[in-house]
Amino acid sequence: MAMNVTGLVGWSGGWVVLLGISTYTPNWVAWVFMPYFIYGPYRVLTQLKYFPAAFLMFRILRAYPWQIIRGAPRALTRRPEVVGKQYGWFEFPNPACQQQQLPLVFPRHLRREWWSRRMAPRAKPRLKADIETVWFAGDPRFIGLVAAPTRRGTAPRRLHVVEQRVGAESGWRFADWGATPEDIERGRRAGVYPVHP
Repeated sequence: MAMNVTGLVGWSGGWVVLLGISTYTPNWVAWVFMPYFIYGPYRVLTQLKYFPAAFLMFRILRAYPWQIIRGAPRALTRRPEVVGKQYGWFEFPNPACQQQQLPLVFPRHLRREWWSRRMAPRAKPRLKADIETVWFAGDPRFIGLVAAPTRRGTAPRRLHVVEQRVGAESGWRFADWGATPEDIERGRRAGVYPVHP
């Protein structure tokens, strides 16, 4: 969230400052700043796109604590049981049945390039090692937040929302995954609105 605010303030503030400078200087200075005047508004709009995801991350972290998970299955392939768009997936254990793994997918490609380079089948071992251990906050039956550890492994970075998108037409219900009414309510607090109790 702080990076989104910093980016928004930086790009919009820079645009205003350079506009002020160019009004009190010779005309050729405005032409020097022209690439920024054109590109700056685009970056401001791009920063605004990140705010809904940042607020969702905040809600998830308020509802669920971080866990450190090693060797979580992951890939960029398409999961047939998942509906809608997907740009890669992780599997995490079902809190009600640790032997059952549930897929959570990247629903949007926005800011996912770093992850896809490390999840690719032909990724170099040093890149794959970056996500051998991941930080996870959430419930795989609903939604989660995945993050890579810092170099020292003491904090999460590269946060990304992953969602449960297994199609209801496959016959599953949250009760089949051991979700209690309290679990469903906690998912709602994290920003998920389950329709199949």
